[in-house]
Amino acid sequence: MLSLRPRRRGAPARARQRGLSIMELMIGATVGMIVMSGAVLLFAKNVSGSRMLLAETRLNQDLRNATDLLTRDLRRAGYWGNAILGTTAIGVGSVTTQNPYSQVTSPAADEVSYRFSRDAATDNNTLDNNEQFGFRIVDGALQMQVGSSWTDVTDKSSVTITELSVTPTVTQISLGDTCPTVCGIGTPNCPTTTVRSFAVVLHGQSVRDANVQRSLRSTVRVRNDQVSGACPA
Repeated sequence: MLSLRPRRRGAPARARQRGLSIMELMIGATVGMIVMSGAVLLFAKNVSGSRMLLAETRLNQDLRNATDLLTRDLRRAGYWGNAILGTTAIGVGSVTTQNPYSQVTSPAADEVSYRFSRDAATDNNTLDNNEQFGFRIVDGALQMQVGSSWTDVTDKSSVTITELSVTPTVTQISLGDTCPTVCGIGTPNCPTTTVRSFAVVLHGQSVRDANVQRSLRSTVRVRNDQVSGACPA
């Protein structure tokens, strides 16, 4: 049998639950929206930073690979299997043979052209079609020449190459003191050797974000010096 205990005098009555007021709901919703907006903004910033970092990494890698390929190949310019023929010959009035691969030129502002011998056994001392090489920019891609064909070495879908410059530094050294009749610089046709180095600048930007741009600079010393002239009679 249930019995009801009478409420003690002076004890407070249990408050009834009436829910949330409209003001409380609006304040809660506002706070939730602020927190959610901050989280979305932080997430978007992280995604944007990750995309930019990825674009920078890809651009740096592509430019470095292209620059390494260019400088290593340009270093071979002027190679000649019979280079001894280009040195000062023994005897008065001897004439040296001109190196057919010695020229390094820039047919255009963003192009470099050079040559080196690829003859396997005996050098024929003749510039063949497959012994011409170079680099140039076409439609935002860096291209490499091997013989008569050009091939893209950068991916136009990810990187746009905007600048290629190859600036020479030339130093001439007299070989006149090796002649039977010594001659010096300034003497007509006195034999000299030309030491060449090139400052290479390659600039590109990311296709995904044009604000991501990088430049790489490198200096390459051509291993094969250019010899010209002859000992005086």
